[in-house]
Amino acid sequence: MRTRTEILASGFGGQGVVRLGQILGEAAVKQGYRVTMLKSHGTEMRGGYVRSQIVFSKEPIDSPMIESPDYFVALSLAAYKAFKHLVKDGMILYDPAFVVQLDEGLACVQKAVPAKDLSVEKFGRPVFANTIMLGVLANLVEALDPGIVLQSILHVIPKYHEENKAAFELGYTLLAQNTAGAPGKT
Repeated sequence: MRTRTEILASGFGGQGVVRLGQILGEAAVKQGYRVTMLKSHGTEMRGGYVRSQIVFSKEPIDSPMIESPDYFVALSLAAYKAFKHLVKDGMILYDPAFVVQLDEGLACVQKAVPAKDLSVEKFGRPVFANTIMLGVLANLVEALDPGIVLQSILHVIPKYHEENKAAFELGYTLLAQNTAGAPGKT
């Protein structure tokens, strides 16, 4: 039985990939988990490659490296292609605005989360897409308390609290009716 939860998020600069990892890590720490987070990015200020790896567990974490992600958040086609093979029993959450080509041969569950388009539609700009994705993750990741994830969002992101609350709720309810197949969910 696995004692750790692994979340991999990847996309390009400016999407809030690192911020997403920071928020998940903070929420897990607030719940008493041991947490590691690794981030990597290209040299570009915006638009380059970005990856965030979060591991949390009640037990000591022997390696901060993602071995087999429970959840992979793919926010670009390049990220999807680079990391899809790591997901064995987990779930890929992808934004169809960026991931336009799926590998149907994968054994894992793949779910579309139209975070960018929903953010533009509901809030007039794409900046809240990562908060929508955090809402989806708060619903799916059994170990995370949604209220604490929202607290962490509001702590880490000092502006736009009302919009972030609404974006989080939108994400939280987005897949609520269809969480079968989610790791850790019954």
